[in-house]
Amino acid sequence: MTLVSGPAMVPETGEAGPAGAVGPGGSVRRGQGRRGVARDRSIWLLAVPGIVFFAVFSYAPMVGIVVAFKSYNVSEGILGSPWNGVENFRFFLGSGDAGRVLFNTLFLNSLFLVATTVSSVLLAIFLNEIRLRYVKRLLQSTIFLPYFISPVVVSLMLQGFLQGIGGGGGMVNEWLTSFGLPQVNWYAEPGAWPWILTVLKVWQMSGYLSIIYLATITSIPEEVYEAGRIDGASSRKLAWHITLPMLVPTMLVLLLLNIGRIFYGDFATIYAIVGDNGALFPTTDVIDTYVFRALRTLGDFGMTAAIGLMQSVVGLVFVSVATLLARRYARKSGLM
Repeated sequence: MTLVSGPAMVPETGEAGPAGAVGPGGSVRRGQGRRGVARDRSIWLLAVPGIVFFAVFSYAPMVGIVVAFKSYNVSEGILGSPWNGVENFRFFLGSGDAGRVLFNTLFLNSLFLVATTVSSVLLAIFLNEIRLRYVKRLLQSTIFLPYFISPVVVSLMLQGFLQGIGGGGGMVNEWLTSFGLPQVNWYAEPGAWPWILTVLKVWQMSGYLSIIYLATITSIPEEVYEAGRIDGASSRKLAWHITLPMLVPTMLVLLLLNIGRIFYGDFATIYAIVGDNGALFPTTDVIDTYVFRALRTLGDFGMTAAIGLMQSVVGLVFVSVATLLARRYARKSGLM
């Protein structure tokens, strides 16, 4: 029996080594997987609740996907309803609202994604530069608070700013008047609402996301910053050449998670603010609000199921493409 040179000196014939981990031909023994499960029994037990949750609430309901290919009737049920092929998809894509709704969904989610990422990263860097511990904690709690405010409360707050709760001019219009500018009927001007919703999203999400980035910053070894200071780097250069590159893996992970839902609109926030205001539909009507109104007014379960299935498939494609791009162009990010 000859030996192959190397650190482990594994027999060339593939016989079991000292640990008994290698079988004939270098393959892993069949019983090793079972022994690994037995050894990590406690870890598997921790995973059981999560597995059961997703099995019951995510995979079992997927049986209802067949509704997207049927002319669904409540009295006949899912199995008894007749098949209609892709007629539900054709009906939505052939309607005059499909292009507008799809564009609004992609455009608004892209604005939200870019704005919240940039603002949260900058906010995390600024918080990291604060050396007074109590001031830092106070600011963290303050900027984190908007994340927990209900969309209904946000809608009332926004109405007070833009229009006034009692039908008055609102704080923004009062500011415009003080500068000699005309007042604006904000709830009848659809062009401004993508930017209003983006500012609102930044206010609501930046504090939450900044905590995630701040946790990543605190894990960066202090020796790296010390080496930069020795080389004469200023705080701005340390942030640009050290902190930002170290944040790239976290940014990519959050980006992949958000890209998977880029065809899903923020239904709770948008509907709570816009509601059934048809004047704002040209720029704020997304897939989720459109489906909700269609289900409420038409009761067409087949079309709503078809739109939901399309959202999921497109999201899967987006995540797959984004993951491949991240693996190709960001190999050091750990997403291999």
